[in-house]
Amino acid sequence: MRLILERTDEIFTSNGGLAVAGALMKSLKIGRSLNAIKITSGEPEISNQDVLRSYLGLLVMGRTNYEDIELFRNDGMFRIMLDIRKVPSSETLRQRFDAVREAFDDAISQFNISLLKKCHLSSVAVDSGKYIPVDIDVSPFDNSGSKKEGVSWTYKKHDGYSPNFAYAGVEGYMVGSELRPGKQHCQKDTPEFIRETMRVVDEACGYERKKLFRFDSGNDSDENIAEFKDKKNHYFLIKRNLRRESLEGWLDIAKENGEMKEQRPGKNVWHGQVFRNVKGYGATRIVFKVVERTTDRKGQAFLLPEIEVETYWTSIPDKPETIIELYHQHGTSEQFHSELKSDMDVERLPSGKFQTNSLVLKHAMLAFNILRKIGCDLLSFPGDLPVKLDVGRRRIKSVIQNIVNVAGKLARSGGYTKLKVSTRCPWLNPFERLFASYC
Repeated sequence: MRLILERTDEIFTSNGGLAVAGALMKSLKIGRSLNAIKITSGEPEISNQDVLRSYLGLLVMGRTNYEDIELFRNDGMFRIMLDIRKVPSSETLRQRFDAVREAFDDAISQFNISLLKKCHLSSVAVDSGKYIPVDIDVSPFDNSGSKKEGVSWTYKKHDGYSPNFAYAGVEGYMVGSELRPGKQHCQKDTPEFIRETMRVVDEACGYERKKLFRFDSGNDSDENIAEFKDKKNHYFLIKRNLRRESLEGWLDIAKENGEMKEQRPGKNVWHGQVFRNVKGYGATRIVFKVVERTTDRKGQAFLLPEIEVETYWTSIPDKPETIIELYHQHGTSEQFHSELKSDMDVERLPSGKFQTNSLVLKHAMLAFNILRKIGCDLLSFPGDLPVKLDVGRRRIKSVIQNIVNVAGKLARSGGYTKLKVSTRCPWLNPFERLFASYC
């Protein structure tokens, strides 16, 4: 059935913005290959593709509960815009997800790669070249008060999960997600996660582009560094955990190997580098920044000097100041976590079973990237936007509000199904362009 977009002066309240997300899913054939996967005996009344797209439809609207699907079971607009033959019930969603376990994982990963190939992942430019940033980090999910499988005490001092995420590009596309029990240390199973992330990024962005993997101090491990040995176009930047290393010892190293600048009277800053051997990798560069304060800003002298030390493992050759600034940009990934947990409401996962919640998180990764692509594509035609936006990406909450929640109405005429959108909608022009580009 062909869907045509038509303007009208009428005012609607039904959600027509799913047409953009649905057109993108259809163009990438998301869900089609799932129908070949046998989950239950016999022919299921509702296909795996319908189950996947129905739940993705909920996620791109910021809904995660199975019960929310009941709001759309008799909604022809939801079914047609997402190209669904039959919308499942909440019970069917729950039962199918419980039965699937890991059977969909490879297919969802491939859907995500197909989507990422259609996206532009921006690089960061430094003296040694351009690198696609790949940020790997753990962000705990608060599931306090529940008895779900895998929920336990996290380092954030609440009960929940501790999933690991990987984001690529300045825009922050999610290239990897792995649900983990709350008590699991962030380093456990990380080498395997790095290898899988490398595979996805290489396949999605091309093997010839340079990638810079950034980690915080929780992943300061020889195992992680060893994963980059003899890997072409894969580089790392890891904040070191000083553990029991002496601050005074690093001050002596800085005075011997670094370059000092006096930022103000009583405050000296050293930047420099040293090399140390790492098991499984060899001689590895350490970049450092050491600050010594003998007075405060007002000139009051300290009884003992205050010393601050930052050290980083890295395999790129740029100046220490550049390396440190690249690491500070890694903090942007905290915003990506916030968009997933707050804007999409993916934190209190809906199932009591760990494997099912893992599947939910992989669906959320796909929905996250659909919304991210819509937001980035929206910025490619600034002349049609009702507001001026001087940003590199749109927050997912804004994409849901401005595009996914655009009101519309379906009408059938002359053998066609038309989606009518009011001319009073301020986002009509960019909505039309997005819809046309995906169709």
